[in-house]
Formats: sequence, structure tokens, C-alpha cells
Amino acid sequence: MVSLGTWVTGGWWWGGSDEKESIEAIRRAVDLGVNLIDTAPVYGFGRSETIVGKAVKDIREKVLIATKCGLVWDKEEGSFYFESEDQEGNKRKVYRNLKPESIREECERSLKRLGVDVIDLYQCHWPDPTTPIADTMGALARLKEEGKIRAIGVSNFTVEMMTECEKYVELASDQPQYNMLERKIEEDILPFARERGIGIICYSPI
Repeated sequence: MVSLGTWVTGGWWWGGSDEKESIEAIRRAVDLGVNLIDTAPVYGFGRSETIVGKAVKDIREKVLIATKCGLVWDKEEGSFYFESEDQEGNKRKVYRNLKPESIREECERSLKRLGVDVIDLYQCHWPDPTTPIADTMGALARLKEEGKIRAIGVSNFTVEMMTECEKYVELASDQPQYNMLERKIEEDILPFARERGIGIICYSPI
């Protein structure tokens, strides 16, 4: 797999983004061999998912779509994570929330923004210390049974957390930070992933 991350597409931490240029960049990436688009609701507070949806509308069969759940800004529930401004300059508080009812809400909204019937890879963006892993994985398993998602992944989870996850679901992937300067995952996460057959989608690789 060759993936394209679309955090910058959301624009809110990057000085804004141009929708037309973003769509052209995504489509050009697919032409050059990219076959996985990774996004998240919190990237631009829905903006990145919406742009990705427009970009792949007529080339859906060429790419897998990966998005995430667990960072919400429309309700103060869960564990406070950070505060930021959206593209219009409005203050937004973001919370880690992996409660089952929140996951289902997020999934439905992501499906609508992306304009798809199913999400190929659905990942927990960050651990939520206020919610038992069993509850979170149970919610994801139900979404998979219903055909709303095809595979389950995590991001920023420890080996211990992933071990707990695997009591309830099969994990397809983990998304940790990994680059020439940030190599901590070589100590435990990479060996664990190889042993369990879990794919690695690293972020901030450059």
C-alpha cells in the first residue's frame, strides 16, 4: 500500500487550504500510484473528510479510505485534549471520546462527509482514558458486522492497549509516529506488530 495523509488538507493548523488545489493533489497522487487515503474528522473539523470525499467521488474503486474516530469537538464529554481555532477563527475544544454512542455518531457523519457507503479502515485516533477498551472495541465490532466499516485499526496505542483490543477484535493496523528522529516504536510496537500481523501506517514520517 502507498498512502497519502490529509491532515494538511484540513487546513486549520497549516494556514488554511485551498479546496480545488487539495482535490487536484489527491487525484494526482492516485494517478501516481497512491491507493490509500488517510484522513480524520478532526482535521479541519470535518473539512479534510469533505474534500477527500469530493476528490475520490468518481475514482472510489481505485483507493481505500481510512478515517478515524475518538476526537470530538461538538460536546464536552470524555477527556480534554487540546483547544484550537478553526478556519473561521472560532475557538474549539477537542476531547478524546471513544464511548460507543459517540463512535456511532462519528461514523455516520464520516460516511456522509466522505460520500461513501463503507469505510475501509476505521481507526481510534487516540486512546480515551475515560472509556474501557472493551466498550470501544465492542462498538467497532458492531459497525463492522453492520457493514459500515471493513477493518479496525488504532493510532497512538501502546502494546498493552493493543493486546487488550485483540481480546475483542482483530486489529488490521496501528498508526504511530515514526521517522528518523522519532524511533521509539522500534523497541516494542514494531516487533509486536510483526508478530501479530498488524500493519503499520506511520505518521509524520518526514
